[in-house]
Amino acid sequence: MILAAGFGSRLGDLGRARPKPMLPVLGVPLVRWAVRYLRHHGIREIVINLHHLGEQIEDELGDGTRDGVSIVYSREHGHILGTGGGLRHARHLFDDGADVPLVVMNAKLLVDLDLEAVLASHRAADAEATMVVRPDADAARWGSQQLAADGRIVRLLGREPAAQAPEPVSEPMMFTGIHLVTPRFLDRIPPEGEQCVIRTAYRSLFDEGRGLHGFVTRAYWWEHSTAERYLQGVCNALDGRVPLPYAPGPVRGVAKDAIVEPGAIVTEPVWIGDGARVDAGARVGPHAQLGAGTHVRAGARVERAVVWGGEVTGDVVDRVVIGEPP
Repeated sequence: MILAAGFGSRLGDLGRARPKPMLPVLGVPLVRWAVRYLRHHGIREIVINLHHLGEQIEDELGDGTRDGVSIVYSREHGHILGTGGGLRHARHLFDDGADVPLVVMNAKLLVDLDLEAVLASHRAADAEATMVVRPDADAARWGSQQLAADGRIVRLLGREPAAQAPEPVSEPMMFTGIHLVTPRFLDRIPPEGEQCVIRTAYRSLFDEGRGLHGFVTRAYWWEHSTAERYLQGVCNALDGRVPLPYAPGPVRGVAKDAIVEPGAIVTEPVWIGDGARVDAGARVGPHAQLGAGTHVRAGARVERAVVWGGEVTGDVVDRVVIGEPP
């Protein structure tokens, strides 16, 4: 299940134009990167929950045929249900009674994580739930987790461990928004209302002192919750910091249907989409992403910036420009 129902309020104007999962990175919306990542790791059946501007996500992905998967949607109306409430609301779409782990990930992520290794660890521990966690200097700020030597999570959100739990051996870890859960774990989610899965189902499991496992990753992980983090995430991808073997097309360079006039200066790394045009006397890059149809006029400069579309007539540096609607 891909969680894609947030409001994107931390994105400001960007989030009002598109839902966060539709932010393009190297020309591909984040939610499509998530779908292709899961497909790359052998997952063929995907549920996506929708709320704010959810029709854009459904229009982009359809039934999943284009990406070699089957996608169904769980539409949330009124109040956003949170991770726990979203899982509960969609349960009838993925729980057929078989004891098969469910992979849950947030749609705002771009990651390099060996999902098969996570699944093997989850099964070896006979865990009810496995949280993928990572070292982070700010882990305590967001509510950190710590692991014992056997991989069990013995501190959750910075809380003291349950009775008779072993001592933690790991540094404080941040939850990545990726987890594996068994169907019975979902019974721990309260039956009504908006629910945080960490503060309800995970806390219930943690307090029992068993069944809650952690998998530590130090591979590339980036979430795109703010305009600044989104821009940095695009720069990271342009720099090749995240392997993307499942990319639907070239991840850097100039699209074959783009026009770069003689006399334009293009400095790698860049991603310039189909139908984009860079006039003579314009400067693009380094670290520039131009959406399909963008027109950079003579004398303009786009550097360390993302432009979704429309015309650029001046300097665009260190920011994201919405341009034309999607």
